[in-house]
Amino acid sequence: MRAMDLGAELGAKIFVLWGGREGTETDACRRPDEAVKRLREAVNYLCEYSLEQKYGYRFALEAKPNEPRGDIYMPTTGAYLGFIATLDHPEIVGVNPEVAHETMAGLNFVHAVGQAWEAGKLFHIDLNDQVIGRYDQDFRFGAANPKVAFFLVKFLEDVGYEGPRHFDAHAYRTEDYEGVKDFARGCMRTYLILKDKAARFNSDRAIQDILKELAKGERDVPEVGKYSKKGAKNLLAHTFDRAALSAKRLPYERLDQLTMEILLGVR
Repeated sequence: MRAMDLGAELGAKIFVLWGGREGTETDACRRPDEAVKRLREAVNYLCEYSLEQKYGYRFALEAKPNEPRGDIYMPTTGAYLGFIATLDHPEIVGVNPEVAHETMAGLNFVHAVGQAWEAGKLFHIDLNDQVIGRYDQDFRFGAANPKVAFFLVKFLEDVGYEGPRHFDAHAYRTEDYEGVKDFARGCMRTYLILKDKAARFNSDRAIQDILKELAKGERDVPEVGKYSKKGAKNLLAHTFDRAALSAKRLPYERLDQLTMEILLGVR
């Protein structure tokens, strides 16, 4: 609460909460449902405090599967999206997905961000990088998985995300002061380079032709719209030609190769 007071004094409007201690090394210590109840009570309390003080905060909850605890109770962005719906003021609570944390769980980070955006809960985002299976590394953005970073930047730019782009990362521990500045410039430069690559992807004729052809195939079903008795009857009566559907070419290899050529600067 004191941190909220200080943040409000400095004009902050987004308050990121990472429950790094909210976990366990052994389930012998408490029931997990009780832990979730306590977390809910705490977040509800902070929301009420912000509303009473008229701070205007939006809270962004940050997930992580483990470290420093053996297991953290809210391990993924999806877990927090489910949790938010149970709060007293879900309208002011969203998520802060982090590249490294979701990658530690072995999950597709872009999909997690997409789910958060579709739910209207992408309040903040932490950009860094991570090798799967390692401790929380917080590498320079794009340093380990440039293709993942590309699709992330492309998504954020395509949907018009206007929230903070926070580089929650750190330079190699071997760096001096100048190296730290190189690291910070590198994070921002990589994002801008990938933003340009995303624009190239969106304007590439061959790529867009493939995407248009794939989109046509996705519509090879009867129009049903929202549920209705008539629509359900039409759908049940429709015969799907499995042979024709399976014969349709899905040039994902070509599409991915063209993406790589854009990233490698030869297209």
